[in-house]
Amino acid sequence: MIRSAIFTFCSLVVNITMAQELPKIITQPKTAYLPDFSFAGYHFGESALPDSQGKIINAVDFGVKANDDLDDSKALLKALKAANTVDGNVILQLPEGRIILSDILYLERSNFVLRGAGSGENGTEIYFPRPMMYLKNPESLAELREYLTTFDKRQRENENNIDLPFSQYAWSGGFIWTQIPGERVKSYLDKYEPESVVLAKVSSGKMGEFTINVSEIKNLKAGDIVELQLFNKDGENGEIIKDLYQGANVKPGSHHWQFPKLPIVRQQVEILKISGSKITLKTPLTIAVKPSYQAQLVEWKHLNEVGIEHLRFTFPDIPRVAHHVEPGNNGIFLTRLFNSWVKDVKITNADSGILAEEVSNVTIQDVTTDGTHLAHYTVTLGGVHNVLVKNLKIYNSAVHPLSFNTFATKNVYQNCEIFTDPILDQHSGANHQNLFDNITVHLKTAKNNSYALFGGGGAEYWKPSHGPFSTFWNLNVLVENPDASKPVLLYGMKDGAFARIIGVHGNRKFEIKYDVDPYIEFLNTPMEKIPSLYDYQLSQRLK
Repeated sequence: MIRSAIFTFCSLVVNITMAQELPKIITQPKTAYLPDFSFAGYHFGESALPDSQGKIINAVDFGVKANDDLDDSKALLKALKAANTVDGNVILQLPEGRIILSDILYLERSNFVLRGAGSGENGTEIYFPRPMMYLKNPESLAELREYLTTFDKRQRENENNIDLPFSQYAWSGGFIWTQIPGERVKSYLDKYEPESVVLAKVSSGKMGEFTINVSEIKNLKAGDIVELQLFNKDGENGEIIKDLYQGANVKPGSHHWQFPKLPIVRQQVEILKISGSKITLKTPLTIAVKPSYQAQLVEWKHLNEVGIEHLRFTFPDIPRVAHHVEPGNNGIFLTRLFNSWVKDVKITNADSGILAEEVSNVTIQDVTTDGTHLAHYTVTLGGVHNVLVKNLKIYNSAVHPLSFNTFATKNVYQNCEIFTDPILDQHSGANHQNLFDNITVHLKTAKNNSYALFGGGGAEYWKPSHGPFSTFWNLNVLVENPDASKPVLLYGMKDGAFARIIGVHGNRKFEIKYDVDPYIEFLNTPMEKIPSLYDYQLSQRLK
């Protein structure tokens, strides 16, 4: 039975006194394990986002004409084709004003920037008159479509007379879409799992450390960006499941053992040094590596130095049918990226603003989402590693405003603010060690003076909602209808293992109910000394 944890400002896991300057999880690290999140973002957080220079391809030279109420898709595709012929850095420059796009722009090369004139009123607006459901089915989503039909994925709401098949665009696809042609967006079915190009077999390594022991090294050198894969080949009682959840009293769902050919833990890593049978990685392991996990380093095809910036995306506010049957008003879909970025983007009335799969060390910065349409996602992170989402402002309602999704590891939402119906969602699927950092939320409590802030979405076959060491740091909760007579209860998580919850505070006193076995410090105390854990850890690492 899962143990429940309720904490108030009078009762904490760790006794806090006003004299303490820093939490014990920082000053006494043996108190509780805290991951190092500082490697998230563009170039591991060690470089600012670039003001890219290169050959400029002006879209207007290929027939793109703003503010004429005519579709610009064919002209934009011509301009993109011309940009793809340029050697070296290239910038596809869009003009000021409204551009109409009704087709997908596939960004398929490195050293490429899609740039507008700004996300404000006098900048570049891309208007999408109709959703993706009216386009030809993307070849790269064929496996997803088969998965949805094979497993009869449907949205069933008897109370609303809804029994409809899931849309392929519920969590995938976008009108601006980065990809490598022919590479899978995501693993769904065993039978399509390709033979990986194995570069080394990995026998051991310790959680949080940088060295792994390997054998059978082939064509691997320092500087390579590859994927570390760990498998569960041992069924429901596989040792990796126990390791992944660190012995927490949770019940893993069947997808943890039903697809033995698909890696259950993966990290994109940079090789720093190879010395005999030892390899030093740039970033730490999220869990230990043991021989039974049949771990391996494999080739990971990806694009580098791709930027999307200074744009505004607008969708019409079409009627919403139901969850998971969204028609595909999706802005940006990031796949197969490393050391890339999205910055200065505003997105209005999207089903999903920015979706990400199979990317690593990407920074998404200075994004605003708004509109009257209820979104599925705003900016969501699924199947990604070391991604930093910074300065995201969410004004619209969304089912999952901030969400760490399946296979998300070591990612960070930093300095984000949710103005409407906030939920901090962790969406199952072996996601672990992610950080909500210096987040502000605005909420209205229910009649019982409580609010379900901690979301645990996802299907039962991928439960629990998250693995160990997911972290909430300096969470500022602003209650719009305060009742000073008693504390506000923040709850919602029923099966999240060993969370770290540090510095929840706001304009009220709070209690926290979070299952299972959280570590809580500085409840009702703002983190004035370390407002951002990411910034603190990065500064410590770069000293």
